[in-house]
Amino acid sequence: MTYDRLVCANCAAPVSEGRCPVCRANRERLQQENNPFAGLNPMTLIALLAVLIAAVALLAHQTA
Repeated sequence: MTYDRLVCANCAAPVSEGRCPVCRANRERLQQENNPFAGLNPMTLIALLAVLIAAVALLAHQTA
């Protein structure tokens, strides 16, 4: 679930804006729970994707 559509019961504002302490706490909790790649920068993700593509290409080449 993404937090961009959630509405805070405490202040009735979108949780993504983080207007009150409850919003900010829930936003942090959702970001930590739902995004295992949050700590990775985009270059690392691109490198991992390139390694995965190379491994699949190598596997396909060996089986053919």
